[in-house]
Amino acid sequence: MQSIVLYCLFFTQSKVTAGSLDVHPTEKALVVHYEVEASILGESGGHMLGERKEGQKIIRVKSLSPSTDVGALAKKVVEECKLIPPSRLPQVEQLLYYLQNRKSSPVEGKVEKKEKRTVKPRELTPFEGMELNEEASITRVDEYVELLYEGIPEKIRGSALILQLARNPDNLEELLHNEAALGALARVLREDWKQSVELATIIIYIFFCFSSFSQFHGVVSHYKIGALCMSVVEHELKRHDVWREELRKKNKSAPENGSLRRDQDKAMRKYQGLLAKQEQLLRVSLYLLLNLAEDTRTELKMRNKNIVGLLVKVLDRDDEELLVLVVSFLKKLSIFLENKNDMAEVDTVERLARLVPCDHEDLLNLTLRLLLNLSFDSGLRGKMVEVGLLPKLTAMLGDESNRQVAMRILYHISIDDRFKGMFVYTDCIPQLMRMLYEHGEEEIEAELISICINLAANKRNAQLMCEGNGLKMLMKRALKMKDCLLMKMIRNISQHDGLTKPLFLDYVGDLAAEIRAEEEEEWVLECLGTLANLTIADLDWELVLKEYNLVPYLKDRLKPGSAEDDLILEVVIMIGTVSMDDACAAMLAKSGIIPALIELLNAQQEDDEFVCQIVYVFYQMVFHQATRDVIIKDTQAPAYLIDLMHDKNAEIRKVCDNTLDIIAEYDEEWGRKIQSEKFRFHNNQWLEMVESRQADDSEPYLYDNDNDRTDLFYSAGTPENQIKSHSFITEGHYNMLTCFYNVTHVGRCFFLFPAFYSV
Repeated sequence: MQSIVLYCLFFTQSKVTAGSLDVHPTEKALVVHYEVEASILGESGGHMLGERKEGQKIIRVKSLSPSTDVGALAKKVVEECKLIPPSRLPQVEQLLYYLQNRKSSPVEGKVEKKEKRTVKPRELTPFEGMELNEEASITRVDEYVELLYEGIPEKIRGSALILQLARNPDNLEELLHNEAALGALARVLREDWKQSVELATIIIYIFFCFSSFSQFHGVVSHYKIGALCMSVVEHELKRHDVWREELRKKNKSAPENGSLRRDQDKAMRKYQGLLAKQEQLLRVSLYLLLNLAEDTRTELKMRNKNIVGLLVKVLDRDDEELLVLVVSFLKKLSIFLENKNDMAEVDTVERLARLVPCDHEDLLNLTLRLLLNLSFDSGLRGKMVEVGLLPKLTAMLGDESNRQVAMRILYHISIDDRFKGMFVYTDCIPQLMRMLYEHGEEEIEAELISICINLAANKRNAQLMCEGNGLKMLMKRALKMKDCLLMKMIRNISQHDGLTKPLFLDYVGDLAAEIRAEEEEEWVLECLGTLANLTIADLDWELVLKEYNLVPYLKDRLKPGSAEDDLILEVVIMIGTVSMDDACAAMLAKSGIIPALIELLNAQQEDDEFVCQIVYVFYQMVFHQATRDVIIKDTQAPAYLIDLMHDKNAEIRKVCDNTLDIIAEYDEEWGRKIQSEKFRFHNNQWLEMVESRQADDSEPYLYDNDNDRTDLFYSAGTPENQIKSHSFITEGHYNMLTCFYNVTHVGRCFFLFPAFYSV
């Protein structure tokens, strides 16, 4: 019987049709839309099956600048891109002209745009040893799968061919439906990953291609590739420790003869070769895990398997691309508190410190961003200072691309009072002052002025800021621009005693002139706060108050609700400062400010800061004869002070006691009242017991059930005999107890007992 073989010939035909042409919304690039129509033709040339698919191509024109010849560039784009027909040259030229003149977003300046760029690990490329001379075909996948059931070399070849296909995103969906192929790959990885680093790297790379797209994460999770990668990373890090220990032992003894030295060099070359292959495996494994960590539930599972500890160990490597990946991963993890705490436990900051600075721009930027995330933790900020990052970060202020991130980290460090003084030993403050000066009349960046405000709270820093014409420059700009934040910095400088305060004498008039009802409250608050800090002996406050007519303003602002509480508080502090002057205190007393302060005290009695500052004003005023008489005789201020004498706040109690001591010294009547109140407070328990005994005087015994042993409490005879009958009581105790007995039986008499109170 003769068999007949029929051959059917089919032909494929594809047609590319150019579509619309537009500019990229954010980048300097053109976007070309096109449509591909693929047709299958029969032997006779007839159309049998067809499919259409849309696509787009992005043409980046990074070289485009204001001086670029747009016409020449448009011709070059049309010549090199076959999707754009020559007839569209005018349109390309017009779009390029638009890109050339398009302005950046108003929110993002040039520096900010650089600072906000997203730095990602570089896309993976075929690793050394994975290249094949043959080209894979999607129609021969089954053949490649069969190779996975052979020996290790065949498995490497089969998986490498599948990897060629997986690296093309168009093939992923078809591979996804080939469960036999994916199942075989997962099985081989699970069984053989310890036998061959190359095989493990290739198969994990295949699944990495799937992990690059969120819609394929399900298949990666289904085959538990993430858990396998965690095991691979952990095992490889342990192997690396073993290699290093073996190498250390070989290098421990310095060999004299050449043969031992050659063995040593051979061991080093072997180690370096193993290290290169291992770092390829680590990179592809960690990149796959980074992609899967988009899902926070998956990330939590990784955290439970100590992903942070594994990543931090990799920070000791020297491969820059691997470090970029690891730091990116850590930066992503660091936004969660639990991960941040894990990083604090494994010396992350110490390992990151060696990467600042470094020549790899992306690695440096990512490291700084990770440090920024960690710097929100007070303990980790301390670590940064401890490992010497402060001068390194200060040096970063001169780097345009990393200045913003470095400044934000420095700002966080400057929050802690324990670290403010350490900025003195760096070049930070001169750089910050220079940057402030260079801004001219432009708005100062928030990070720059914020760190200056914090650092100005330290006395030595403030002195450095005032060196030369520093204070003059700050005052001139602040008064001209009415910059509240800059004035807040000046206010912090003004609080320090010593060399800086006298420098403000030249600007008292300028500051006083700004204290007007017409000005913004925030601006007046800072100017008033600066003036209130100027406790300078040579300053004539009476002249200042009169010349700028400040008393009516201060009195009006004392009314509750007349302004924000912060401004009212500064008014009280200002009154306390000027009240140190005798003439000013008298002027304020005559204006009726003391009753206004008492009214404010009633309204703000729950606010400890208000209460403390108002009491301090009374303290200053009782020093002067004129105001002392007004406070004692014409107001109820002493009564309020007596009520506050036992306040929970220690500072309020201290100021009250000092003020009342002065009042008691000059006024006998108030002195007796103050002494009586102090006695009642210190002997409160004893007085309560006296009142209780008087209420229960009708009861014959203290305990009804102890009638048979009344001798335990009372003996026969007079009270004196009862007391003296106890041989252990001394003469001094006898006198005191007799007095105690008389009080409890006679009535409410005040006795100052040494055992209870001493004046």
